[in-house]
Amino acid sequence: MKKLFPFLKPYRLQLTVGPFFKLSEAVLELLIPTLMALLIDNGVNMDNRSYIIKMGILMLVIATFGVIFAFICQYSASIASQGFGTDVRNAMFKKIGTLSFAQLDKFGTPSLINRITGDVTQLQSAVAMLIRLVIRAPFLCVGGLVMAIMIDLKLSIIFMIVIPLFILVLFLVMFKAVPLYKSVQKKLDSLTLVLRENLSGVRVIRAFAGVKREKERFNDRNTDYANTAIRVGKIAALTNPLTTIIMNLAAIAVIYFGGIRVNTGHLSQGEVIAFINYITQILNAMIVVANLVVLYTKAYASALRVGEVLETEPLIEYGEKNTTQNGENAVEFKNVSLTYTGSKVPSVDNINLTIKKGETIGIIGGTGSGKSTLISLIPRFYDATKGEVLIDGVDIKKYDEDTLRKTVAVVQQRAALFSGTIADNLHMAKADATVEEMRHAADTAQATEFIDRLEKGFDTFVSQGGNNLSGGQKQRITIARALIKNSPILILDDSASALDYATDANLRRAIKENTDSQTVIIVSQRVNSVKDADRIAVMDDGEIVGIGTHKELVDTCDIYREICYSQEQLD
Repeated sequence: MKKLFPFLKPYRLQLTVGPFFKLSEAVLELLIPTLMALLIDNGVNMDNRSYIIKMGILMLVIATFGVIFAFICQYSASIASQGFGTDVRNAMFKKIGTLSFAQLDKFGTPSLINRITGDVTQLQSAVAMLIRLVIRAPFLCVGGLVMAIMIDLKLSIIFMIVIPLFILVLFLVMFKAVPLYKSVQKKLDSLTLVLRENLSGVRVIRAFAGVKREKERFNDRNTDYANTAIRVGKIAALTNPLTTIIMNLAAIAVIYFGGIRVNTGHLSQGEVIAFINYITQILNAMIVVANLVVLYTKAYASALRVGEVLETEPLIEYGEKNTTQNGENAVEFKNVSLTYTGSKVPSVDNINLTIKKGETIGIIGGTGSGKSTLISLIPRFYDATKGEVLIDGVDIKKYDEDTLRKTVAVVQQRAALFSGTIADNLHMAKADATVEEMRHAADTAQATEFIDRLEKGFDTFVSQGGNNLSGGQKQRITIARALIKNSPILILDDSASALDYATDANLRRAIKENTDSQTVIIVSQRVNSVKDADRIAVMDDGEIVGIGTHKELVDTCDIYREICYSQEQLD
């Protein structure tokens, strides 16, 4: 919550000017019933036309200024709320970029999307209402009550009974609604997760005839969300009727007792009409207050969720070293273990491995053996829970983020492309890359084969996620993106799984020819992809169970020999 207040500081002018003019409008609004009473008593009842015209013009001028003041307030509210929302979203986006993969996994993608969109929008509305109504509505309540007391103290006693009842209703609404609003947001996150999984995995779902099952799963989550939202709606729906009933009963009482006071000569006709107008103002203002309570109850729940992201401190802190040194080894793992949050079993356990500069090393093993987890420690996607990972003989925790990112290029299992052209995606790795550099990287990645067949070549548009490209095409573009970066360490994490064997072989040959000075780490389940590496590390159950060349491992490592048998690679 505290993290949100600084975002309001740039809009102090609007936060001051807006309420000031809205308050001024409210003052003018409070004058209208009194002027109306004077018009009736001194104009209509006395048949004084000049007085009627004079008071009419005065009321018109007041109404005109009220409109101007309201416009200024509305303009200020728009600037402040939109600016506040934009700044909070930018801050959240920036914060998310600093969080570790473990922290991102904890929040979940759907939850983060909902927080940065729906929750921030809720807060924007709250800021707008803060400027427009938070001061105006209570002021009209208090001001209307003061004006009513000035007209007739005894008749105003009715409000002394009504207001405590009204406050009690609002308190009960807040007490019941806040926990439910939090629950609604969590269930919306769960619903969004199912929707996201279905949209991204629609081909798999249809291929396995899972449409009916997924419909049921979505319906269950949707029904759960709807039921909770209905419970909240019921509580919110009670607010207006209860407050309206209370205030209308008060109005009836005022009209009844006001009529008696007129008959006894304590009030004039104009004063009764003024009193009724003040009742209306108070009634409307208090209903607005009731709606504000509901709105700020939602906003409070959203503020907690947004604040939770902004207040999360990154688990990974970078050092200050901004240059690598000429060490003998590119990467070293010293007694390295990693246990994911929530797991009791380490995914990699007591790894000791040295990778020399300029060496090509393959890492192979079955699914879940810890290959991807191990190499994710090098760019610090995760930090080891035990041991050290060194680059050029220096603990990676001592490098600043920029240096580490320049030193290591990673092509991950899932090809991640962004909407834009092929050139735009390549420029992500090197913003000033020339056409020649892009073509050279694409040649090495075996991507020019299909890029040149496209009508616009490197200017071909790539849809979100690369959905207009095949799996192999996407992988080759991501490999080209990593190559154009020309980092000292290149990691290929099962990044050729969608390529046929011939293209995979050509890719490995081209990489070897064009990356003499680079240290290349190839992670794969294919023996063909790693057999020509200088060395191969075999992983099983989070441990390295063998290391050597292809021929050495065939003779000495049972697990590697099994993999070779299964893929018929013994020859």
